[in-house]
Amino acid sequence: QVQLVESGGGLVQAGGSLRLSCTASGTIFGLMGWYRQAPGKQRELVATISSVGTTNYADSVKGRFTISRDTENTVFLQMNSLKPEDTAVYYCLAVRALPPNSYWGQGTQVTISS
Repeated sequence: QVQLVESGGGLVQAGGSLRLSCTASGTIFGLMGWYRQAPGKQRELVATISSVGTTNYADSVKGRFTISRDTENTVFLQMNSLKPEDTAVYYCLAVRALPPNSYWGQGTQVTISS
């Protein structure tokens, strides 16, 4: 049984910063990351980080967001220079290769005011 617990969401003003955290139980995961879903839109990739530190970012957040990972199945998303269009529910993702499986957190609301 794998559980992902997210924290750090909230309401901030445009231009501000927010830091999201996600801790996954169980084994070490080969890939962890963040997706987001805004009202009326499909879920989209924000950023991922592999077990060897390789990162991938959506074009819309490059230069503003930073993903990092510690050694205990915890992933962080530092969000700077936030914009109203960043408003969404942010979901944590954990992927393991053996056996192959993907796990999702329940999501945390991020709201950016104009």
